[in-house]
Amino acid sequence: MISRRGGEPRLLAVATALAALVLQVVPLPYWLSILRPAVLVLVVLYWSVQAPRTGGITLGFVSGLALDVFRGSVLGQHALAVSLVVYLAIRFHLQIRNTPLFQQALFALAALFLYELVVWSIDGWSGHPVAASTRWLHPITGALVWPLIVIVLDRLRASR
Repeated sequence: MISRRGGEPRLLAVATALAALVLQVVPLPYWLSILRPAVLVLVVLYWSVQAPRTGGITLGFVSGLALDVFRGSVLGQHALAVSLVVYLAIRFHLQIRNTPLFQQALFALAALFLYELVVWSIDGWSGHPVAASTRWLHPITGALVWPLIVIVLDRLRASR
């Protein structure tokens, strides 16, 4: 469904965010969960760059809040981190959108590091264990997966 304002696919953005949430919380073996990128953050980041009015910070906040609920973490932890990443993506979406995929992947890497830094900080402040150094692999795998996410979501958006 396309909204009447500007032809932005709001329902598609919400549906892909829900699918990414499922991919984010599905249980995986430990060796595979170490490499799992933050798919939900990448999908919301894509919509923030390509169609910033589609979901905006609201989509990021609600997605992060849903991730908080499903993971059982501090309520608002992921919501704050995703909202911050989405704000930066919306702020610079015109510059990011017109760069090659490699440079977009570098922005995604920086955004995912910022996301992990915020989550790591809140974990530390709230007394949760923060010693796992494997959490810093998620931004790297996310940056490697970014071109695939862009290609898939571009095709979904074009087919609408």
